[in-house]
Amino acid sequence: MELKNMEKVLNELLLSAKNDIDNANDISEIDEIRIRYLSRNSELTNIKKNLKNLSNDEKRIIGSLANKISNSIESELKIKHDKLYTRDLNKKLEEEYIDITLPGIGHKYGKLHPLTQTINEITSIFEKMGYSLVKTEDSPEVETEYFNFDMLNVPKDHPARDMQDTFYTNVGKNVVLRSQTSNSQIRAMINKRPPIKIISPGRVYRSEAVSARKNNLFHQIEGLLIDKNITFGDLKGTLNEFIRLYFGSNRKTRFRNSFFPFTEPSAEVDVECIMCNGKGCRVCSGLGWLEVLGAGMVDPNVLGNMNIDTNEYSGFAFGMGVERLAMLKWAIDDIRLFYNNDIRFLKQF
Repeated sequence: MELKNMEKVLNELLLSAKNDIDNANDISEIDEIRIRYLSRNSELTNIKKNLKNLSNDEKRIIGSLANKISNSIESELKIKHDKLYTRDLNKKLEEEYIDITLPGIGHKYGKLHPLTQTINEITSIFEKMGYSLVKTEDSPEVETEYFNFDMLNVPKDHPARDMQDTFYTNVGKNVVLRSQTSNSQIRAMINKRPPIKIISPGRVYRSEAVSARKNNLFHQIEGLLIDKNITFGDLKGTLNEFIRLYFGSNRKTRFRNSFFPFTEPSAEVDVECIMCNGKGCRVCSGLGWLEVLGAGMVDPNVLGNMNIDTNEYSGFAFGMGVERLAMLKWAIDDIRLFYNNDIRFLKQF
């Protein structure tokens, strides 16, 4: 092929390539054009391969022109590719447009039930005093009368059983739903020797008429301390410190003589009713006080049942209703609100 004819062919390739590039309307077409004009089997590449058959002067002229045309086609392809890519991207952005100025979709997060919050707060206070939390497996809700009554100095015909009348099950003879978490104290005294310092929260059951103040299922926290030289003064100091930390120093309290078959002497601790400030209302039955704690020195008979030497060791125990404490702290006038699952009530805590 003569030099002029080769130059003509190369220039025609350039014009053809530019025309194809100008008419391309898709990125895939750009890839096809690149293969057509710049691949190993393209006419332009074949001309470069045949440069060896030309004279030195022809090689210089045709080789330079072929490289110039190849670079020009590559440049035109890139420009058109970027233009089509930008066009497609803008189209995609328009189709998938999201107005980021619109308010986001809020997600509501759950939180602990107010009774769980109360249990956690109470146990945290006593843990800071050095009490150990009883494991769930050492404090069963389904219990035998032996652990729920007998070992707590409450024999079968004792009138105190009427005060703690609970629910009997059909899973076995004398198997009940526990009426207090004291069963965990008995198990603790059986399984280890003094000193013992434990706190035991959990659900308990009583055959009660449901009212604003009482429910047949509620939560209780009991504590037990057995060691040498423990006195009622230690008990009173412990409970006063707990009440100060939980309610604050401004809440009035009082200790009243009472009777519990598993403690002697025994006392009940009252806190001034927050609903009426001691004036009397339906929540406190007109008394101005709400009982929150029962406590006393562990009866020697109970220690004796556990083979603990009463000449060497003494101790105290206490129990409190979680619902009652929560009602006092948050000014709630009906215990049933904790169990109605009303989101309007629960979201306040």
